[in-house]
Amino acid sequence: MFFIQNLKTVKVGRQMSWDWEKLKEQQQRRSDVPPKMDDLLKKFNNLKIPGGPVIIVVILVILLASTMFYTVKPSEVGVVQRFGRYVRTTQPGLQFKMPLGIETVKKVNVRLVKTEEFGAAGGVSRVSGGGNTVTLMLTGDLNVGVVPWVVQYRIKDPYNYLFKVRDVQRLLRDLSEASMRLVVGDRSIDDIISQREEIAVAARESLQRELDQAETGIHIVTVEMKKTDVPEPVQPSLNEVNQATQEKEQLIYQAKEDYNKAIPTARGEADRTIRAAEGYALDRVNRAKGDASRFTALFAEYSKAEDVTRRRLYLETLNEVYPKLEHKYIVDDQQKNLLPLLNIGKQDGGIK
Repeated sequence: MFFIQNLKTVKVGRQMSWDWEKLKEQQQRRSDVPPKMDDLLKKFNNLKIPGGPVIIVVILVILLASTMFYTVKPSEVGVVQRFGRYVRTTQPGLQFKMPLGIETVKKVNVRLVKTEEFGAAGGVSRVSGGGNTVTLMLTGDLNVGVVPWVVQYRIKDPYNYLFKVRDVQRLLRDLSEASMRLVVGDRSIDDIISQREEIAVAARESLQRELDQAETGIHIVTVEMKKTDVPEPVQPSLNEVNQATQEKEQLIYQAKEDYNKAIPTARGEADRTIRAAEGYALDRVNRAKGDASRFTALFAEYSKAEDVTRRRLYLETLNEVYPKLEHKYIVDDQQKNLLPLLNIGKQDGGIK
């Protein structure tokens, strides 16, 4: 009997403990359920806050003001849209717009210079889709060159930049590649390697024209050419061509040097010979004129006194000729025997 009473007591204790745990679980579930909106409104209405409507109005005014005013930085402009349609462009400073999302503002930095690179290590562009080698270009002399470059730009017309082109970055990359290929295609591989600044200027002008025609609102600040080269498989052949070109230029320079040395010397010798001939001709002419004048003067005097002039000429001639003779022999004109004449010059006592 005692055992049965104890068993009932244990059962009742277990049932009471189970009911208590179940009650606690139900209370916890009730606490996890959020209160309903009606209950919150009732509680809020039951609260007695002094100046409650005023506070609510102030809060609403602050919320409206926070959506009506905005600030534009000095390097930005604000593009205002009303229900998605462009309305106006605002300048830096504190500006006003319609609240509650009626007007929205997009701030565009018009002073920031952005950069687009074309060509990375190995000549593969990081902006070219599908792993294409955008830097491999065909030159005007049908060679292939690796031409990496960098484009720096900024936004000059926010309206065109935001609304005229759907994907302005993609268009910029495509037009940059097209402009560079157009410029490179008109030049040889030697020009591509040695005239990078001229190519960069021409590519910038061409790219700016295309961007203006497309109304992208982008201004190209500069186009910078990196080190241009040829693909690695053809590098040895290009080196041989460059070496042959250098040897050819060296031979040309050497030939020009020899030409510059020989031709002036020959021209100087020719001028000297011509001047000597002209001097000799002038001397001969002057001498002939002098002889003719002297002969004319002598003839005039001879005509006046022939005997005297003839004798004077004869004596002057003898005076000029005799001193040049080594031995002089005077022979009597009455001499008729020829034998004494055979020993002339052999006798010590000959007349001199």
